[in-house]
Amino acid sequence: MSALVVRAVGGPVLVQDRGRPGHAAIGVGTAGAADRASHDLANRLLGNDPGAATLEVVLGGLEVEAEGMLWVCVTGAPAQLAVGGRAEPTGAVLALRPGERLTLGTPPSGLRSYLAVRGGLDTPRLLGSRAHDTLAGLGPAPVRPGERIAVGRELAGEILVDAVASRRHEGPVTVGLHRGPRDDWAVDADALVARPWRVAADSDRVGLRLEGEPLGVVPDRGELPSEGALRGAVQLPPDGRPVVFGPDHPVTGGYPVVAVVADADTDRLSQLRPGEELRFRWA
Repeated sequence: MSALVVRAVGGPVLVQDRGRPGHAAIGVGTAGAADRASHDLANRLLGNDPGAATLEVVLGGLEVEAEGMLWVCVTGAPAQLAVGGRAEPTGAVLALRPGERLTLGTPPSGLRSYLAVRGGLDTPRLLGSRAHDTLAGLGPAPVRPGERIAVGRELAGEILVDAVASRRHEGPVTVGLHRGPRDDWAVDADALVARPWRVAADSDRVGLRLEGEPLGVVPDRGELPSEGALRGAVQLPPDGRPVVFGPDHPVTGGYPVVAVVADADTDRLSQLRPGEELRFRWA
């Protein structure tokens, strides 16, 4: 059976697919690829089933070796690619011959790249998904050097396109907001869209923590009971610094949700690096 053999990793490398929706009642979130559009694009280019698993690679540093003849593609953050020392473009369908190695360098912009293999990655499923959930600790463990990852047969069709243009991840990002169910817990919810924010260093797949002039919190409101939460929810902790929930967010939360990022824009948040600027606008 064909496989990818991992020779080196840099930042975190996680197996991801479309996640495991429908289990919030038992305390399990959806998780799945942080940049769903890039994950899905890699699978479409290779003719994979939409649910096929890929590798989510943070800031490059991954080196893999082909065991058998493989077709691969890298999307998302435009990592510098090399096959057998030969430079290759992000977004291209590439052939890896047995024993050939693919390396992903550090992308000049963006945060997460997605490495897909024709047929998908054949790791064990848990609750119907191969996704790694960093908060719950579910799914395959983070990828390590020396690991052999089998290639599956999750195909939807033939390879019809050999390359697409890479998406740009440069410049300040502006995303749309809907007002949240608890926007009256902020002294001035409109300050969310009036002020610039920066991504804090302790941001991760659970949530994007934002730095900037804190929002005022209405005093003497007491405490909220735990309420259901979703990806893109903007929580307002007592310190007034917003947290935007990511794919591995908890299924409930006690801080007020003062806004919700438009779902179509949440993928863009997954490519922001610490220190980068983020702005909001009312959708």
